[in-house]
Order: sequence, then structure tokens, then C-alpha cells
Amino acid sequence: MESNIRLIVGLGNPGRKYENTRHNAGFWWVDAIAGRARASWSRQARSSAHATKVDVDGREFWLLKPDTYMNESGRSVASFTHFHRIEAAEMLVVHDELDLAPGTVKLKKGGGTGGHNGLTDIVEALDTKDFWRLRIGIGHPGHKDLVADYVLHKASGEEQALIDPAFERSLDLMPWLAKGRMNDAMTWLHTKPVIPAEAGIQPKTEGTK
Repeated sequence: MESNIRLIVGLGNPGRKYENTRHNAGFWWVDAIAGRARASWSRQARSSAHATKVDVDGREFWLLKPDTYMNESGRSVASFTHFHRIEAAEMLVVHDELDLAPGTVKLKKGGGTGGHNGLTDIVEALDTKDFWRLRIGIGHPGHKDLVADYVLHKASGEEQALIDPAFERSLDLMPWLAKGRMNDAMTWLHTKPVIPAEAGIQPKTEGTK
């Protein structure tokens, strides 16, 4: 399956109050990609967003962070895609995912929104589910009544220790996206990386060579 991704949208809530919360995982991701490329964000007043461009292996991508709150993400995304004539199938939305455990990152196209307010608003604004999603697992608090408070707080230290390596690995999806090789990207991302101890390789300790 090939797809020409032109826009990567990170979902989150604006403001310092929310920047380290679970719900801002999408912002973390596009910020990390922009950081790798040393790209600077600029305010897009027309779309109520911040945007930048990065070049990966000769392919340019827009990165977008809506300045609206999560449940109004669709207005920002629709404005930006309409202005730049970007089709839904050319867009990847990066978001936190309650249904995946911390340490799990999955790539898929289309499907339901799982009650995610940002995704739901984008689907309603674009009138389609036909876009790619990168789902960053944050785990579930155990009961639906606890979700609103859970996503607006920081992950625990133990959870973050699981999230970080999977998150860092997922950033290396960009060369696959640049080639439009989405099936290969999914295969690579969804294949569990070999942990040295599991491969019979013992980690080095102080005093060993």
C-alpha cells in the first residue's frame, strides 16, 4: 500500500498547562520531528494552528499543531487542508491511544475514533475517516468515568519509561513515509524490536568490555 503523505497533524491541547500530559502525545511527536530537522514553527492565523515544513529524503512534509483545544481540532485541520489542497488520504494524524498499552505505537488507516475527541472532530469536519493515524499507547485508567482526568495528567514514571523507547523508535518512520511505503512502515513498526537480553546478549556492566 503506497500513500503520498503531505501533512502530519499532531493532536494536543495548547498551553504550558497541558504540554506534558498524556493527551498531548501527538504534539510531542511532531515537535520531535521538527526538532530533528531544526525546523521553526510559525503561526497560521487562518487555520488557528502552528505549522512548519520538514524535508526527509527529498520529500517535503507539513507538520501541524492546532491551536484549538482537542475537541475543536477539526476546524483547524479542515481549514489547513482546504487551503493547501491536501486530501484526507494524504494526511497522518498522530494521537494518544487509550486502547494501547504504554510502550505500544501502531499505524493504521481509517477506522473508528474510539471516542477520541480530536479524531472525532476531524472526521466530522472532513466528512471522512479515510486518513492515516499513528496511535501512541498511553493505557487506560480502567473505567470510562476516569478517562477525562487521566488523559489530562502526566504519565507515571513507570509508564513514561515504557512510552519513551517506543516513541523514539516511531520517529524513524519518516524515511518510510518519504518513500510512500506504508505497508512496509506498518510491518517495521509493528515488529517487536529485539531486546538484547532476549537474544542472549547480556548488557555490559561496569568493568566489562
